[in-house]
Amino acid sequence: MRSNRAAARAAVLLGALAVLAIPGGVLAAQLSSQLRLLETLYIVVAAACVLGLAAVYAARRARLNAARTLSAAGGVGFARAVAWAGAYAGVTGALALAVYGILRWAQ
Repeated sequence: MRSNRAAARAAVLLGALAVLAIPGGVLAAQLSSQLRLLETLYIVVAAACVLGLAAVYAARRARLNAARTLSAAGGVGFARAVAWAGAYAGVTGALALAVYGILRWAQ
């Protein structure tokens, strides 16, 4: 019973970090004179992708653990939603950087 709650909490935490990674990187680049926006985005988008995929894995593990128990699966649906939002943010950022790279290459 504790394992699905722990996995759900991990999924929520990782998903929230993935969602907040890109805006946090942009804010850090805006506030710092030493960071450039594009180089910062390369790092935070990759981090968001990794965190999002880890969150989806943790949410899947929580769902599978909840399916094996007889107790109520509290928070698994919310964990899945936050995990997929994190994965979506990471993939969307990666696609944006890919389109930017293609446009730069085509010039």
